[in-house]
Amino acid sequence: MYEPIRTKSVHTMADDSDFPHRTREEELDIQLGGHLAALLAVTDELRELGDADGQLAGAAEQLAAQVARLRGGRPARADLAGRATDTERGRALHRRAHTIAGRALVVAASRADTSAAILAAERMEAHAAAMAATEVAHPAAA
Repeated sequence: MYEPIRTKSVHTMADDSDFPHRTREEELDIQLGGHLAALLAVTDELRELGDADGQLAGAAEQLAAQVARLRGGRPARADLAGRATDTERGRALHRRAHTIAGRALVVAASRADTSAAILAAERMEAHAAAMAATEVAHPAAA
């Protein structure tokens, strides 16, 4: 009665072998590596503003190690040439770092990466404390 369809429908999915596929774990590794690399960049910017007690330098090294583990190579780092102090810029950087660390924590928890999750949580706490400290020291600038 009807002639059979001889060609593939335009709605048929393409052959799966035509496209590279990643596993969920690989996708999460990529996301986590990106978040940690962004957090490392912000941490380096904060170090440029000043790191009297050396905590940011230690955090930056831990972040660099995690990024290297996830991406298979050492990340590019900012050159800390000048040491300027700008309270508002520092507060904004701490806010941004706190947000990025939160995103990294969500992805690390999703992929059950304990070391990255602990590092992200520690960085969230440190940046929240730094934001609170700058708010106490300079309440009018907030």
